[in-house]
Amino acid sequence: MPRISDYLETIEPELANTARLFGMEGQLEAFRRDCREEDGKYVITFRGENRSATRSAEIPSDPDPRVEELHRKRTARRLCKQTLYDLCRQISGIQPPWGSLTGVRPTHLMLEALSQGLSEEMAVRRLTEDFDVTREKAELLARIAGVQRELPAPGDAWMDVYIGIPFCTTRCAYCSFSSGEIGNGSLVQPYMEALTREMRAGAEILRESGRQLRALYVGGGTPTALPEKEFRMLMEFMKEVFPGAAEYTVEAGRPDTLTRGKLRAIREAGVNRISINPQTMNDRTLREIGRSHTAEQVREAYALAREEGINHINMDVIAGLPGEGLADFAHTMDEAVRLAPESLTVHTLAIKRSSPWGEQQIAYQQGRGEAAPLPSGETAAKMVRMGRETAETLGMRPYYLYKQKYMAGNLENTGYALPGHECIYNVDIMEETSHILALGAGGISKRIYPEEGHIGRAPNVSNIEVYIARTEEMILRKRELFL
Repeated sequence: MPRISDYLETIEPELANTARLFGMEGQLEAFRRDCREEDGKYVITFRGENRSATRSAEIPSDPDPRVEELHRKRTARRLCKQTLYDLCRQISGIQPPWGSLTGVRPTHLMLEALSQGLSEEMAVRRLTEDFDVTREKAELLARIAGVQRELPAPGDAWMDVYIGIPFCTTRCAYCSFSSGEIGNGSLVQPYMEALTREMRAGAEILRESGRQLRALYVGGGTPTALPEKEFRMLMEFMKEVFPGAAEYTVEAGRPDTLTRGKLRAIREAGVNRISINPQTMNDRTLREIGRSHTAEQVREAYALAREEGINHINMDVIAGLPGEGLADFAHTMDEAVRLAPESLTVHTLAIKRSSPWGEQQIAYQQGRGEAAPLPSGETAAKMVRMGRETAETLGMRPYYLYKQKYMAGNLENTGYALPGHECIYNVDIMEETSHILALGAGGISKRIYPEEGHIGRAPNVSNIEVYIARTEEMILRKRELFL
């Protein structure tokens, strides 16, 4: 029977994430850890030079050995991170807004508490008392959980489909996604031929699995970066091989990639949601982040989409962009109110190591070059709050949320929508409650095993040229996962 120490053999990266909340990752090696089992409990103590913290938790049991093993591992690792959190908070005096939570999906804990029969107030109290989450954030999770419980429930009989177009006109400075600049377009035709083969095979996998299509999402990159002919062919083929979804979304993130013909192809394919994402409505910042369009082009793209009968537009914005203050973000929010999208996603800047800005930050830390001037965590928090107030002004409710590493102020990304305009796919992928068949370079297919608390994955290679050469292998991976 594994002991608590066995469950903690690979926990060091997670502990580093916890220490990072306080800027103390460099001190982690100086802390001593003691783990033991006594009186049916796991007990963990962390000791610093002059302080210590101890926590305990009941050792879970279950008739199913696999479930018991999973719950014991989860309990031990969560306990270890929370105990380290207690010590770091004692030493620093800092309370991060999300408390000891470092995971991507804090909504899980709220939904878990509500499913156990707790009232909303009791669930909020559990998060504030057990995980040190601020009441503001715990109440936000409660609102999101309430909206999600109104949506059509996922289940084993359903599957989502993701279609990835890994091309952009330019690469944003904060972007770490697997996409490439479209350049002279030489890879477009071979990529689309490979993707078409995988889409047809994916439709066969969906049919053979006996599941129904729930939601379909065309993402990227920027799908509308494709030339108009190839984009129309993609929309027509998507409609042919994947009919009947309750929801179709196409990312049209760059306004300078939109034409009347592409918008018409979107509408004729039955797509009922698109994203036009300015990130900011300040031209100076747009140039700074590597976007090749202006704020005026965003306004023109919205007007053109409305003319073509697109009645659900999502807008993405980013709080905490370099050089922006509260007045800059307020201007973006004022523009959002004027454009009146049906949904609004407020992101907090996260600088990943693999992004151009991430590489710049690393060079700066090594004494080479300059780093972009970033707003403080306090300023970013005020921007995020301003985003929430703007969404409320537009009549929207929060419906999904996720966190990332290296986010300004240890904050979050939140999606808001008018009632009835929530994106089912966004909820499914963030809460990991639905099977996802992912097609195209960089896509990761997921099969949910709810009884075991396990998720099986079949990743596609990210490199575009390698994907084109190995498409049949990508198809085989998905057949093995789902069939």
